[in-house]
Amino acid sequence: MDLEAKKKVLRSFTYGLYILTARDGEAYAAGTVNWVTQASFTPPLIALGVKRDSHLHALLERTGKLALMTLAADQKAIAQDFFRPTVREGNTLNGHPFEPSPTLGLPLLTELPYWLEAEVRHLYPGGDHSVVVAEVVGAGVRYEAKPLVMWDTGWFYGG
Repeated sequence: MDLEAKKKVLRSFTYGLYILTARDGEAYAAGTVNWVTQASFTPPLIALGVKRDSHLHALLERTGKLALMTLAADQKAIAQDFFRPTVREGNTLNGHPFEPSPTLGLPLLTELPYWLEAEVRHLYPGGDHSVVVAEVVGAGVRYEAKPLVMWDTGWFYGG
């Protein structure tokens, strides 16, 4: 295989940027993710990749619940704040305010425009990430915004 061609092809894929959160009692986890897609209309399913050795993955396996928020185009700095381990201080995660989601009680970052709550239906381990298929059980819009996409950040995932 031409490794340079493989890298260029994988980096040409389009990715949005999102914050994924989970909670199990007083244990909280949040991280920036970019492998997300709608997988079904009925029932409403999403599919996402979650790093297998992460605290987020462990909480998803234990609870089967997740919240996913879309970052706005001007929120690259927030995405960067969730590349590191999660620190909860009061009602903030990594310095960003959150509130509990209405259905599942998961952390929703109040600065982000779009959010959903979902229950895990399947978790498929593979490579260094698992593919999580989850059913959307709640959603909300705080404000309308253009989503942050990987291409606009200068970052690359793939190769």
